[in-house]
Amino acid sequence: MASSVKTGHRGWFPWVKKNAKMSNAEATFWLSQFLGKNLRVHASDGRIFGGQMKCTDKDRNIILALAHEYRAPSAEVIRKAVEESGNPSAPVPWNSRYVGLVVVPGQHITKIEFEESTLPNQKSSVTL
Repeated sequence: MASSVKTGHRGWFPWVKKNAKMSNAEATFWLSQFLGKNLRVHASDGRIFGGQMKCTDKDRNIILALAHEYRAPSAEVIRKAVEESGNPSAPVPWNSRYVGLVVVPGQHITKIEFEESTLPNQKSSVTL
């Protein structure tokens, strides 16, 4: 199961307004809870990076190890798949590639998703 959270919101403080912006120090502290966890980080250009979080810094940059980059298929590829199948909801795979170690700039992060453990009797240490 994956949980997601938009960056810049204070959803982890129930008494704080949901749309309030975090300071860099608050965001860095919040992100540090995900060290060692598998994340999917959505970038402002539409790409998604999936990998294990290794570190963050005061600018909310995130470094992922063992990472893959995923890009949505182009409109042309989608159009061609629909024409060939005759099905307007034809599945079209995303483009992916292994990138290894990647830095995702904090200013370009739009959403972060993390994988909660599905093992019995093991709970995630982060509550959103």
